[in-house]
Amino acid sequence: MSFNLLTLAMSHFVTVLAIVDPFATAPIFLAITPNNTNDERKKMALQAAIIACGVLLVFVFTGNWVFNFFGISVSAFRVAGGILLLSTALDTLRTNEGGKPQTPEEKRESVEKADVTITPLAIPLLAGPGAISTVALLGSNSKNIGELVIVGLAVIVACAVSWLILKNSSRLIKFIGQIGLKIVTRIMGLLLAGIGVQFILSGIREFWQNGGL
Repeated sequence: MSFNLLTLAMSHFVTVLAIVDPFATAPIFLAITPNNTNDERKKMALQAAIIACGVLLVFVFTGNWVFNFFGISVSAFRVAGGILLLSTALDTLRTNEGGKPQTPEEKRESVEKADVTITPLAIPLLAGPGAISTVALLGSNSKNIGELVIVGLAVIVACAVSWLILKNSSRLIKFIGQIGLKIVTRIMGLLLAGIGVQFILSGIREFWQNGGL
């Protein structure tokens, strides 16, 4: 793999990992599985990561088709995705749980579910609107099949990392502590804010370069 492709792969991986943000999901995962054993949590973490990965991969490879079907330009979706990413980043920087379910009703509903693997763990905690719009944009911006494959691999690796973090969520929080978890979440929020602003600026620039409306 050339240096440029390696740089692109690392950039895509950081982007996807930042928006999936398993560090913010880890304490919620523990909160919504209070009656599950560690073995059950490990199984749920694996299933959720696989489901989230599958959903995101679908949007990686069908992004252009979705855009054409609904008559949405890539520049418009880039701006919309950037605004969504920026909103998610601001939630992450303002709260402890990065825009995840916050209200008592949402948390109670999550705990009372018989199986939280698909909802809310896989969708929308891991594969939320921000993550879906991000990978769709990355896929649609790919110039060739090689770059498209790189986006797909970035999604797979990011979901694998998410699985490892959720699988070891109890151990992770004990190791870095609540303060360490907050620091990591804030760093993810800052990265996400920068990515969101860049998406917005790129979308506006592309819009004007194409002659506007």
